[in-house]
Amino acid sequence: QVQLEESGGGLVQAGDSLRLSCTGSGRAFGAYAMGWFRQAQGKEREFVSGISWTGQNTFYGDSVNGRFTSARDNAKKTVYLQMNSLKPEDTAVYFCAARTSSLGFFLEDFLEGMDYWGKGTLVTVSS
Repeated sequence: QVQLEESGGGLVQAGDSLRLSCTGSGRAFGAYAMGWFRQAQGKEREFVSGISWTGQNTFYGDSVNGRFTSARDNAKKTVYLQMNSLKPEDTAVYFCAARTSSLGFFLEDFLEGMDYWGKGTLVTVSS
């Protein structure tokens, strides 16, 4: 069983930056592909970013590419999502997720289904 907990959400203004953190449990955390997803009210869940177990491979959704950056510190069992130039349309609940059966070398690794999910953290961007 893997437990994930997101933190760092809040209310910011358009153009601001915010960093989300996701801390996980499990001895093999460093071997998991980790992803960030978001869900805005009334919309389907959307892929935001994915990062391979080493952190060398990262993937981003089209709507955040160039503005968001994902990183991880396996010693701390933590994954980060640095969000810059935030827009009102970035308002959503952000979830981190782990896929224990993949190392995350390919985008498909994050789109085919994640194994564990956190409860989410709300990010609100005002205009």
